[in-house]
Parts: sequence; structure tokens; C-alpha cells
Amino acid sequence: MKYNKLIRDKMPAIMKKDGKTVKTHRAEDKEYYQKLKAKLIEESSEYSHDESTEELADVLEVVYALLEFKGVGRSEIELIREKKASERGTFRDRLVLDEVT
Repeated sequence: MKYNKLIRDKMPAIMKKDGKTVKTHRAEDKEYYQKLKAKLIEESSEYSHDESTEELADVLEVVYALLEFKGVGRSEIELIREKKASERGTFRDRLVLDEVT
């Protein structure tokens, strides 16, 4: 079966241990970035259907990979998040916008 999708680093060894033949390649920057964005959508969709903490952790793993690729540290993104939270708020109040006139 063909996939053409980004997988976790240890998956080929795990599949080989299960007796499967695996063909992979190392993505260059442009392909890697595109595959990361696709993986973010995939994992977000999986969380939307499953809602497990494990699926949410998968989303976070992809976010961490995107940050690393873009050269953004976790502390830097947290500062950006905190600034936006301070200026615009968070989602804790559960506000739903119904209409603006």
C-alpha cells in the first residue's frame, strides 16, 4: 500500500519488526514543510473524531516539529501566546460570536 505521508521516525523499524517491507525517503525542506502542514490537518481531524488525549498529543508533536523547522523555540512561541492572551484574551470564557452589526 502506498501512503506518501510523513511518519514518526521510529515507525519504519516498528513495521519491519512486524515483518513488513518498508520504503521511505528523507524529505527535503520544501516537501517536509508541506507534509508537516498536511500532518497537522490530519492529526487535528483525528482529534476532532477521537477526542483522546493521545490524539491531542499527536497534534502537539506536529506543532513542535513545525516550530523546530521554522527555527522558533518553545519559549518564544509561549511568549507570543502569552502576549496574544494578554491583548486579546484566551478561550476560557467560552464566548461564541453570534453576530456583529
